[in-house]
Parts: sequence; C-alpha cells; structure tokens
Amino acid sequence: MSSSPHPIWQPDPDALPATRLHAFTERVETSTGQRFPSYPDLWRWSVDHPKDFWSAVVDHFDILVDGIPADVLPDPVMPGARWFPGARVNYAENMLRHRGEGTAVVAVDEGGTTTAVSWEQLRGMVGAVQRWLREQGVGPGDRVVGYLPNSPAALVGMLATTGLGAIWSACGQDYGSDGATARLGQLDPVVLIAADGYRWNGRTHDRRDQTTALAASMPRLRAVLHVPRVHSGGLPDQTVPVGLWDEVISTPAEPVFERVEFNEPLWVLFSSGTTGVPKGIMHSHGGVTLDHARLLGLHNDLGPGDRFFWFTTTNWMMWNLVASGLLTGATVVLYDGAPGHPAPSRLWEIAAEHRVTVLGVSPGYLAASETAGVRTDVDVDLSALRSIGSTGAPLPAHAYRWVHDNVGPHIQLTSTTGGTDVVSGFAGSAPTTPVWPGEISAPLLGVDLQAWNQLGENVVDEVGELVIASPMPSMPVAFWNDPDGRRYRNAYFDTYPGVWRHGDWITITGRGSVVVSGRSDATLNRQGVRLGSADIYAVVDPFPEIGESLVIGAELDDGRYWMPLFVVVAEGYVLDDALRGRIVEALRTNASPRHVPDEIIAVPAIPHTRTGKKLEIPVKRIIQGAAMSEVVGADTVDDPAALQHFERFAPSPKPGEGCSSPGFATLP
Repeated sequence: MSSSPHPIWQPDPDALPATRLHAFTERVETSTGQRFPSYPDLWRWSVDHPKDFWSAVVDHFDILVDGIPADVLPDPVMPGARWFPGARVNYAENMLRHRGEGTAVVAVDEGGTTTAVSWEQLRGMVGAVQRWLREQGVGPGDRVVGYLPNSPAALVGMLATTGLGAIWSACGQDYGSDGATARLGQLDPVVLIAADGYRWNGRTHDRRDQTTALAASMPRLRAVLHVPRVHSGGLPDQTVPVGLWDEVISTPAEPVFERVEFNEPLWVLFSSGTTGVPKGIMHSHGGVTLDHARLLGLHNDLGPGDRFFWFTTTNWMMWNLVASGLLTGATVVLYDGAPGHPAPSRLWEIAAEHRVTVLGVSPGYLAASETAGVRTDVDVDLSALRSIGSTGAPLPAHAYRWVHDNVGPHIQLTSTTGGTDVVSGFAGSAPTTPVWPGEISAPLLGVDLQAWNQLGENVVDEVGELVIASPMPSMPVAFWNDPDGRRYRNAYFDTYPGVWRHGDWITITGRGSVVVSGRSDATLNRQGVRLGSADIYAVVDPFPEIGESLVIGAELDDGRYWMPLFVVVAEGYVLDDALRGRIVEALRTNASPRHVPDEIIAVPAIPHTRTGKKLEIPVKRIIQGAAMSEVVGADTVDDPAALQHFERFAPSPKPGEGCSSPGFATLP
C-alpha cells in the first residue's frame, strides 16, 4: 500500500479540456444523456455497458471497419466471447491511415545513428515488402516470422504481413536458433525475415549461422528475406531463395489491405516459457485495434504531434503496443540497443533528443537511474515529456518520489499492469486520475477488474486474486496448437469458471487505486496469511547495500515451510549480521513481522526472464528439488548461470549435513 495518503501528482484542471479523454467523455455524455463528472463514473459506465463503450471507441477513433453488427457482443460468456462478429477489419490498414511527409518513425541504434521515416515512406516500404511476399505466395492465414531486433524492418515486416491477412510473429536475436525455433517453429511459417545480427551493450553479435539453423528447422519455409544490420556480406547458403531487403524496398509500392473477419488471428505472441513450452497466444485484428485505440488514445492521450518511446525488444508485447502508436498519428521511436549503454542515462538522452512526450521504461531502469545518481532535471532537456509509463513489475513507492524530485513534479508517472495474454493492460492511469506513490491509479476503461478472495467474493482493501469478470476485446482468440481449447481454459478459467483469473495478487483500495503484490502462484504464506513478494522488495531493494533481492516460499516434503530472502550485495559491501539485522528490522517495521524471512542469503545474481521479471516460481521449484530443465528453458533466462546457482539449495542426499536449513545445501 502507499505510504502517503496524498497524491504525488494531480491533473491540471486547465489542461484537461484539451485531452482526448475529455473529448471522448463529452461525446458519450451527448449520446447517452448521462453525466460522468469523474473518471470512476466513466469507468463504471464502461464496464456496465461494454457494448456501448466499445462501440463508442469505434466511432470516436473512426476505426476502419465494415459490417458492424447490431449486437457487437451477442454472447458475453468467457471463454469464447466474440466481439463484432461478421465485421471486417484490418489492423495494418488502421495503422497506416495517416499520409504525408510528417515523421511516422524515428529509429535509433546503439551507435547513435538515427533514421527518420515519413508516413509516405513507411507506406511505400510496406507495399514493397507486400509485393515480395505475394511473389512467395503469401496470403491470408499463412505465417510470416521475424528474427529481428527492434528496427524499422521489424515494423515494416509486421505491417506488410498483417496487411495481407497473414499472421505475424517475431522474436529478438538474443535468442539462439534453438530458442527461436521453440517459438517460431511452432507456427510452421512460410517466410522468415531475419537480420544478420545486432549490437548490444557495445558488442556486435553475429546471427548469420543462427539464422541458417533457424531456417533449416522450418520444413514449409519458401523464402528468407535478409535484412543487413551489422555485416556487409550476405547470409550463408540457404536451402530456399533469399531476398535482399534493400533491393525489395528500393521500389516503393502502395500497400494493400485484406479486411478479415473481426476475430481472425493477427499475430502470435509467446509466453515467457518459464513453466514449459512457450504458449503461442493469438490475438485478433479487431480486438487489438480497438483495445490499443482505447489504451493509447484515451489513457496515454497520444495523437498527432506526440512522440511515443517505450524501451522494448521484439520479444515483448510492449513492442506490439509501440507499433500501435501509429494508429493515433503519433511518431513512434524505436531503439535498438542496451538501455544502459554507454551510460545509465541513455534512455533519458534519447527522450530529450527526440522530444518524446510519452516515455516507457521498466522499474529496474528507474532504480538503476536512481542508484547511478542520474539527474535528468540537470543533465537533459525533458521539457517535452508529460508522462512516464512503467510496467513489467510492481513499481515501489520510492521510484515515484525519485521521478518527482529528479525528473520533474509535472511528470505523471503511470505504473501499469497487464500482460502478453491480452497484449494490453488491466490497470493504469488516465489524464484525469491522480497518482499515489506505490499504487496504480485505477482500472482501465472497459476492464471489469476485481480482486476476489478464496470464496470468489469481490473485496476492497483486501488482497485478492486479480480477475476480469467481463470479456475484453483483446483477450486471446485461441492458443496455437490447442484445437479443443483445453490449454486456454486451463490457463485462465480453471479457478473461477467463466471469469478470467490472471495469476496476480492485487488490492483494490477504497479510493479505487490498485496495488499489485506479486504473482499468486508465487505467493508467500506465513501462518496461513498470504503475502506478496512485492511488499518485501519495496522495503529491501532501496537499501544502498543491496543491488537486488528475490524471496520465495517453499513447501518442503517434511511439512516445513522455508522462506529465504536472496540478495545481491552491491559492490563494496558485505552481507554481515549487522546488515541482516537492519533488513529484518526494516521489514518488521515497514511491512510486518510475517514478512521477515527465515534466512537472508547472498547470491551472485538474480535470474530474470528476458523481459526482466524475476524468476520466483522456477527458483522455488528448483529449491523444492525439480531439475532446472524441468522448470524453465535456458533460452528464456537472461542469465542461466544465475538460476543454476540455486540448485545448491535443493534437498541434499543427506538431509541436515552441513546445512543452515535442514536438508538444504548452503553456499560455501
């Protein structure tokens, strides 16, 4: 919960009439004859009248769609609810509706090279790639995949593919060929668009041989489109024809758009793969177009003249959301490189140089900036910036204060929660919502977000399961290779039939804000009381002596419950009894006595997914005795050695021998 009863940021009443949310609200008030004086009033109407709300989004953003039915949601039962059945729409057509010589895309690479692409240039590139794809026989329903860094080629490839009604999927080149095959190979693609390598943290990574191996794993592949990125030479010999990107786009063409049924697949995104084979999650043309118009246009207030930059890679759903910034007419900024190279201030510098208005970063980047002593209010000009988004993990209260003091009190720091599952958000902020430190401002419009207790009751000011009680347009239409829908149902609907259970613990406060406590499948349980790991991180991670921490609760075979806290000690410090004592006291005072771990143990590193989420569940399962290969694929982990390190805490062959916890090995 927030440590402050007062907002750290409040909307400027004089600025609200110019926001797109204000215009939308006025439109809805006129059409319904109702008044919505506050955001909670508008939200309540949006979830009580979902058909009217999402129809209003179509009208307000003038979504290009044919054949809107009289009943836009005839059967709201989940799973299987189909929005706007029979209507025909194309995602790429809506993204490329803007014309002219204004800048659509700004692409920055790690070396500092900047490329600007106009709306007309972007359309011409998309049309040229479509022409080549059609020559390979690509049509509706075919799969085209990208093995690409965050670059214009990835954006153009996705728009060209989806414009034809084909299905797109991509992953970054930090995955080797095995990791990429585990994802993209599932789709049996007909075309692979691949770069020859990428640069990261000052190093060049050659991916030509990995591309060859990836292509060889795809039996139905018809062609490879080679994107030169870091090498002057071509790809090694392939078993299929190879097109050259620069030749393909050298002759621009007008793009074509195949309008498909509203619920037809648009792309396949993959889960992190930390609990088995990565799940292929299919989203629809219509659902994504509507959801992203609502999220980016109303909540982020994006429109022509804005510049939208969110640090991401093609592995993460945020890349897809950034691409959808085109729908609003905003310029999207792509960065291909490490966020901290050559200095921790790199993302701030890009935001300043390109006059970014909406910036997205991770909680980890904000923490790294704070630790490094970055002073953006002194070092860079962020006068164009009005909001900073943060997602991927709960944002601690001290990060809000750091942004307020070091970036600017006028900046709205908007923590969000959502996921790849819906390629969108569940809760976040709007131009009209206050911001409290450590809290997410409110559920998003159209999202029937609730916290349910173990009895399935909606609770306020209590920790509960994050559930979505009514359908959202961007919920998956299906999982790949799940013909009877069993995996899909088991993923979200096995706990509460007909209600989406996301797997997070949240608290919805009496004022309507949301606090995320962590994954419910990684819940800590002390004497029957459920605890969130985020509450512990919020206390421990701000310690200057601690670089990062990870806590798990492991049920052991002998009936015991072990809750260790693992910490990475910052350079120049040691984990001694005095530091342990101060951590314990801070947890006891600022969280509760139940939050005090059984042990505090130093480790070399904390393992994460490639999108930066701490691997609490795999660590827990390894400590319980599972083999690392059973709980996570090595290609899904940012540092496999960091995860492997926890195997020494698994049950030893001779319980109790040389152990600080009976049955567990200790660090030397």
